[in-house]
Order: sequence, then C-alpha cells, then structure tokens
Amino acid sequence: MGEAEVFHEKQRLELCAIHALNNVLQERVFTKETADDICKRLAPQCVVNPHRSMLGTGNYDVNVIMAALQSRELAAVWWDKRRTVQSLCTSKVQGFILNVPSRVSLGIVSLPLRRRHWLAVRQVNGQYYNLDSKLKSPVCIGGDAELRTFLSEQLSQDVAEMLLVVRREVEEDGSWLDSENAQK
Repeated sequence: MGEAEVFHEKQRLELCAIHALNNVLQERVFTKETADDICKRLAPQCVVNPHRSMLGTGNYDVNVIMAALQSRELAAVWWDKRRTVQSLCTSKVQGFILNVPSRVSLGIVSLPLRRRHWLAVRQVNGQYYNLDSKLKSPVCIGGDAELRTFLSEQLSQDVAEMLLVVRREVEEDGSWLDSENAQK
C-alpha cells in the first residue's frame, strides 16, 4: 500500500490535536471551529478558555481530544507508562494519540525551546503508520513488533504520554489490555 493512500493532515498553526484526531480517524472530521465549540462546552463561563491557546491558534488540551472522540462513540484510554507495551491488545485499539516533546522553530531556525505536540499512529491495510502532522508524509512503521518498538521509544521520553483510541465497549470491558501479558 502506498503512503499516498493514507490520510494525513499536515501541521497548521497549533492545531496538532485536530490533525492527530483526523489522522487517527483517517478522515477530516474535526476542524478548528468544532474544537473551539468543544472548548466552549467544556468551559462555558470562562472568558479565557483553559482548554486552548489564548491567542486562538489552537494548542488544545487532552479534554478536547477526549470529548471529540466521545462524539464519535470512541474513547481515549490513558496508557500507564509503568506497563510494557507488550501488554497491549493491539487488535482492540483503533489508533494511538501521543503527546510528545517537540522542538520549536521559526522557519529554518530551531529554537532552544521544547513544547508539547500531539501525533497519531494508526494501522492502515495491515501496516502501522506514524501520522505526525509535522511530517511531510506518513511514515510506515511496519507490523505489530515494529509498532511496539516505536511506542516504547516514544514513551521512553520522560514527558511523553499516550492515549489509546478504542470503541466505548472496549474501554468499558478493558479488552485493550492483553491479560496474559498484563503483568510484564
């Protein structure tokens, strides 16, 4: 399968949360306007909304991602990094949204600052892809073993976090966790 057949939104403003959502869903579902509406629902009385940038450029928090997924009958399960990724039941996971440190740059100049960045990983036609919106195109990770290596490397960064995107019933019954490998 060619990377051209994989849906991939590229970075614009501070909209990485929206891009990660759309990339993990493999279609353009959410926009800045829908994310801003979610922010207003989450904090209706706030003049300065705590779930996005004060500048109106995005930078949405995890609450917006979780509410967006809920609107699609999906759930976000926070991954406890004390577990090994070997305990994941990947067949029950629709995709992964990671929050990782990212360099800040102005044009071609990289600044000595680090910010948080949302990125998506998703299986398409049997192969997992890194769908980071900062990439020029999707990057094929490979199969299940390569996915687990990739996720382990990402999560080895102290401040990296991961959400599992699953159907609601999978969240409720906990089947995203492989009970045989849960203790590893």
